Amino acid sequence: MMRDVKQGLDKAPSGASDALTDGWESAVQVTERWLARAERVDTLLEGLPAILSGQERARCQHLFYGVVRWSSLIESGLAGLMAHAPRTKVRAILMVAGFEILEGKTAAAAKIVHHAVERAKTVASQKEAGLINAVARKLAARLLAGPVKTGVLAADLAVEFAHPGWLVERWLRLFGPDATRQLLDWNQKPAPVYARARTRTEAPLPEFLAPTKWAGFCEVKAGHWDEVRRLISDGQLYLQDPSTRLSVDLLAPQSGESVLDCCAAPGGKSLFIADRMQSGKVIALDLPAKLPEAGGPAKPDLRLARLKENLSRAPAGVQVSLAEVDLTKVGTDFYRNLNLPASYDAVLLDAPCSNTGVMRHRIDVKWRLEEGDFGKHAKQQLALLHAAARLVRNGGRLVYSTCSLDAEENDRVIKAFFDTRAGGPFKLEQKILSLPWIDGHDGAAAYLLRKNG
Repeated sequence: MMRDVKQGLDKAPSGASDALTDGWESAVQVTERWLARAERVDTLLEGLPAILSGQERARCQHLFYGVVRWSSLIESGLAGLMAHAPRTKVRAILMVAGFEILEGKTAAAAKIVHHAVERAKTVASQKEAGLINAVARKLAARLLAGPVKTGVLAADLAVEFAHPGWLVERWLRLFGPDATRQLLDWNQKPAPVYARARTRTEAPLPEFLAPTKWAGFCEVKAGHWDEVRRLISDGQLYLQDPSTRLSVDLLAPQSGESVLDCCAAPGGKSLFIADRMQSGKVIALDLPAKLPEAGGPAKPDLRLARLKENLSRAPAGVQVSLAEVDLTKVGTDFYRNLNLPASYDAVLLDAPCSNTGVMRHRIDVKWRLEEGDFGKHAKQQLALLHAAARLVRNGGRLVYSTCSLDAEENDRVIKAFFDTRAGGPFKLEQKILSLPWIDGHDGAAAYLLRKNG
């Protein structure tokens, strides 16, 4: 995928301008930053100004997500339409308009082009508005005509569904053509917002919380964010995909147990475990915050901040602790020195992975992922699994889980573990692989290992 990485930002702001109160213009700005700096999508959206209303914030996110999802298709439509590369701002306007055209189809194309041109007169310049007028009309014709077929399945699917060709080829080998098409189509659709009910009540759910087929989870309908935020603040809801229940269900935490969550940030599963237990100990472990670069400003670690916030919401009967450390670099003395258990009834290792099962939510992963990453992840995952296994008491439980669909990060890691002496005391009792296009929620894999007692 092409990026304007050499041109930089026109004004190079350190964050979104507080003057921005319009979702369309905000989408142009974050798109500009994404094109110029390849910043992470979640980081860009977190930088939106607080003054932006909920409705306009949602509009910005919708447009920006659409641009990122379909960026390769839009960029292929722009190819050759301009003799010289324009300012990144102009390209961002064309990208946003391109997604709007894809979404609105033929009936809305003329209106979308007109809107982009008029807004460009103030967002960019009068001269650039003329360029956008000429280019956007040709872009609309190309996008509405659809991609040109090559006759090569992987290449055609990669263009049609805006995914990297190498990743499509990998999925064709793993899943076959029909399932791959379903997965690609799944990834390109906006994800519903789900919430987990943290309290048990017989009272009917508000209308904006629709029941689902997954016990304890509901779908949050649009337009009620203030009410949802209040329910979250009151401890009644937690925004969470139903796929997260798979590893927690296998772990089956019980009241009074000591449970270790090895890669805990941002803490959604730690809180889920604590809610299940209602009493006992939950120890959440994750890497410490990165030190700032020499001479650079210290940046807050949002993952750890969220982990601490989620742990603070745990039920009163659950004793929670946070340890910032690399799991693979400490022994049992580390835990004893912190007055923490040196072995646990249950250990959850939700390992860092390729995120191929959650691309509907993490929409920029496909553009950041490289083919060699699977092997790198698997090596790290096996090291983490060895370290986690040392902390399981006799008779205790260890759950290894990922949000990857790839066998290299799932079955092969488990096999590699059992091929070593460390796997000897353990028995694989159950495994689950959730495929999004079949199960209807994010993809995930989870394995329950029990240590001989």
